[in-house]
Order: sequence, then C-alpha cells, then structure tokens
Amino acid sequence: MNCKQSMDVEALPLAAKKERKLTGKRRRRYICLCLISFVLGLGLLLLILGLTVFKAKKPTTTVDSVTLSDVEFSIDALRLRVSLNLTLDTDVTVRNPNRVSFKYTNSTCYLRYRGNDVGVVPIPAGRIGARDSRGLNVSLTLMADRLLSNSEFYSDVVSGTLPLQTYIRISGKVRILFNIHVVTYSTCDLVIDLSDRSVANQTCHYKSKL
Repeated sequence: MNCKQSMDVEALPLAAKKERKLTGKRRRRYICLCLISFVLGLGLLLLILGLTVFKAKKPTTTVDSVTLSDVEFSIDALRLRVSLNLTLDTDVTVRNPNRVSFKYTNSTCYLRYRGNDVGVVPIPAGRIGARDSRGLNVSLTLMADRLLSNSEFYSDVVSGTLPLQTYIRISGKVRILFNIHVVTYSTCDLVIDLSDRSVANQTCHYKSKL
C-alpha cells in the first residue's frame, strides 16, 4: 500500500465522524424545534380555551326571601321612647356559572337603617363547585341601641312602617390559567309593617364584577 492509499483510508473515518456529528446536531435541533412548537401550540390552545370555553363569568347573589322571625316593639308616648327587637331571616343563593370552582373569602351581611349599619352577620369562607350554587341562610338581628340617636326612628315606628336595607358583599376568586378576582353584591330595600309584623315591600338589586 502506497502513501496515497494510506491517506485515503484515514480520511474516510474522519468524514464519517463529521457526518455523524452533523446528523446528531440536526436531530437535536429538530427535537428542540418540535418541543418549542408543542409548548407554543399548547399555550395557544390554553389561551383560546381561557378566552372562550373557560372564560371567567360573574357569580351572582340572589335574595330568595326575607321574612320576619321575631318582632317586639313598644312605644312610650309620654317619654317619646321606643323599644324594638327585630330579626330578619334572609335566604340567599350564590350561583357560580363558571366551569371551575369559585372560592370566596370571609364575607359580611349588613342590616341598614337610613344609611347606618344596625346589624352585622359574618358569612364564613367557602367553595362553590363548577356550575353549582349554594344556599345561605342569614339571620340579621337589629341592634336597637344604634337607632336611638336617629331622630327619624321614633316617627317611623309611630307611623307603623320601618325602612330597612340588607347589603351582602361576597368576594372571591376563580382560577382560569391565573387567579381572577370576583365580587358579587346584593342590596334589598325593605319596608317593615310593624302592625302586621311582616315585610310589606321588597326591592332587590344585584351586581357583580370581575
């Protein structure tokens, strides 16, 4: 074997090594491109689902009924004094229209008289499943001592009607790709007929926001 033949034999393995090296690089590059394409495609799919099928919707709070469970009052006309004990039983339904659960934090229900808080009841934190609802029963007791300083209280009781308002605010979140803060409100204006011991009129308003 002459010198030229020896060089050709040595060159062949070197060329094969270079070809294998290039082939390995191409394979790794192809795998990386496939992984990047998969991640981008998955992200795009989740984004589309998050904006369409799983788009966050507003939970709602509905007051189903308000009833008087206890009413006791007396009027001292000579001293212009009123003694009043009153309890309202309020049935509330919280609906979650989302395809994921709605988790709400500790919330509060207020009883108001002419803009002033005269009763407070806490609503414990909870969770409502996807496209589910939960009923809440809230008993609001009027704190009579908070009414004594109101100059209109005596005339309202003497007239036989008492204007009250219930206010419920429930705050929570739904998780669709990321946490979305949700708040739902419920306000009911009531007219209490003291002589009949009943709710004479009830007008409710509902609002939710993301």
